Amino acid sequence: MKRISSVCVYAGSRPGRAPQFVQAAAALGRGLARRGMSLVYGGGNVGMMGALADAALAAGGRVVGVIPRFLEEREVRRADLTEQHTVGSMHERKAKMAELSQAFVVLPGGLGTLDETFEILTWRQLRLHDHPILVADIGGYWAGLFGQIERAVADGFVYSEETRLFERHETVDTVLARLDTLAAPAGPDALGRA
Repeated sequence: MKRISSVCVYAGSRPGRAPQFVQAAAALGRGLARRGMSLVYGGGNVGMMGALADAALAAGGRVVGVIPRFLEEREVRRADLTEQHTVGSMHERKAKMAELSQAFVVLPGGLGTLDETFEILTWRQLRLHDHPILVADIGGYWAGLFGQIERAVADGFVYSEETRLFERHETVDTVLARLDTLAAPAGPDALGRA
């Protein structure tokens, strides 16, 4: 079994109020680096994204950033990443991050993180990819999201089997343990990724 080698992480560009959020981002960055898994993320130097990249780099990991030109100043483009892609729009950013990744992890974040999460879930629902999506529900942060999905199932807007498109994990340790068990995709998917 060939292991997953690249993981896209969606995370807030703000640190959040509770220290556990930034701590989780740093633990995930370190954990990916120690496993030899490349981190693909939004390319910023702020908030949880910054903590994630800092920790991965400090642990000797490979870090790939994807940032739209108009956000380079706001999110402080980094010069220390292994690889940095500058794209023209948010749409291009999400597509490029997906193209470079074999699995997705969702950390706490705001509207941008929600946008990225729902898009990659929708792409999986539409069978554009079949890569794992792991949601790190740190401190119950995503409880409301899961409640809304349950409501959508109950009201007939989402099929119950579609709740298997993602996995809910309460800690970074369980996310990392799950990544250790996953095989890399065997061939290209509908988005052209191998």
